[in-house]
Amino acid sequence: MLVQQFLENSADRTPDKIALVCGARRLSFRELDQGANRLARTLAAFGVRRGDRVAILLDNSPEAVISIFGVLKRGAVFVVLHPTTKRDKLAYLLEDAEPTALVVDTQRARNSLDVIGSSSLLCVVRADDGPLDLPASIVSIGWSEVEQSSAERPTRTGIDVDLATLIYTSGSTGKPKGVMSTHANMVAAATSVNAYVGNTSDDVIINVLPLAFDYGLYQILLAFQVGACVVLEQGFAFPAHTVAVIERERVTGLPAVPTLVALLLKYPELLRRELPSLRYITNTAAALPVRHIQQLREAFPSVRIISMYGLTECKRVSYLPPEELDRRPSSVGIPIPNTEAFVVGDDGQRLGPGEIGELVIRGSHVMRGYWRAPELTAARFRSGAFPGETILYSGDLFRTDDEGFLYFVARKDDVIKSRGEKVTPREVEDVVCQLPIVAEAAVLGVPDTVLGQAILLVVAPRPGEHITERELRAHCARTLDDFMQPKYVDIVTELPRTDNGKIDKLRISAEYAACVES
Repeated sequence: MLVQQFLENSADRTPDKIALVCGARRLSFRELDQGANRLARTLAAFGVRRGDRVAILLDNSPEAVISIFGVLKRGAVFVVLHPTTKRDKLAYLLEDAEPTALVVDTQRARNSLDVIGSSSLLCVVRADDGPLDLPASIVSIGWSEVEQSSAERPTRTGIDVDLATLIYTSGSTGKPKGVMSTHANMVAAATSVNAYVGNTSDDVIINVLPLAFDYGLYQILLAFQVGACVVLEQGFAFPAHTVAVIERERVTGLPAVPTLVALLLKYPELLRRELPSLRYITNTAAALPVRHIQQLREAFPSVRIISMYGLTECKRVSYLPPEELDRRPSSVGIPIPNTEAFVVGDDGQRLGPGEIGELVIRGSHVMRGYWRAPELTAARFRSGAFPGETILYSGDLFRTDDEGFLYFVARKDDVIKSRGEKVTPREVEDVVCQLPIVAEAAVLGVPDTVLGQAILLVVAPRPGEHITERELRAHCARTLDDFMQPKYVDIVTELPRTDNGKIDKLRISAEYAACVES
């Protein structure tokens, strides 16, 4: 099966059913499918070939969704870029992916004309039909021109081992890497996730995450695979709005990240709202503090809360069955269906319960590797025990309990070595977040001539609350070992974020270094 068949099959089964709600716009499966057909034919007419990359630089919108499936119907590879991508990063991504086409709104294109003009592009599709002057070598196509193309499905090309997308990682530890995912990888991942989440055609899934983030992108794929509806939002900066949309659209599924949960928990009045339609909340990107899980359980006792762990290189690794949440709130669960995950030591041998090592993943959802980066690919995607197989080394430290449930410990490169002891940031963050007035906490290691690395704790209190450094240090002294005590404490209004909503520890580290130098 190819990924575009998720949309095509749903359009064949229930053509008039609303598939996508975006603000005031409501599009059926037939409308989305026909829009994607038109774009595929337009791209073909202007020189986009099978296997070419097509970049999509749009806000969450119907045009973005149509573009993803239109590119696939052409047999090309879609590359969704974050809509806030800055000029220098955009230049790097366009140079790295070498797309032959770009779907973009006019204003963003105008802001990056010099970057676009020096790229490999053959054509630019203007999603809002605005006027745009481009170099003579690049064809400019308005959305109204796309809509004049035939809505008949183009002849299907390609097979499931063909590349479907490049998903660029956030680049928190260096330049962004393009993760190569085939149709087979994506179909396997979506099928497995839908199996344990239990999505059906009756579900309504709200997506407040950018489509450039694989967690956001997959909400579209998961829904369309089973014929469910997606409510596509621009973001989650205003929790009251998100809750109002959940009520109005009778949302059944809420894919969350720790930032969204922390925002919701800042406003107790929102947690007192009855949301009878809501069936499940999932979480990934980073682990939720145990206290936040407990607060969600108290606020939504009838809602299934599914903690998960994944990484872009294989989409998803594990999930915690909701019935296990009270017994093992800090666990990220068991491998997803049709997946094997185990912990190994430095010698590659499997470790027993309680032993800490690197998590390794086997499965048909393990992606092909990094785009044009064979050395990086060889470091992460290695030969397995069986002839011809490739397994993924996650770069994350884990342990298991006696029953095989997985527990995230730290990123391998995130462990703090202080006083000769190893400190995992999450353990300290969880302890600090036990304080009711703390909204979020970030812990990282900073250079120290005596300790090797000192522990820096950055805390954001809840709105309207006040906490002092003395209170934080007293709490840490009561609950943490001596070698885990923070040397530096910083209290801020809010923590900086990456494009994907994760706490931006790289920025925190850079700001700390700048303060030290000054």
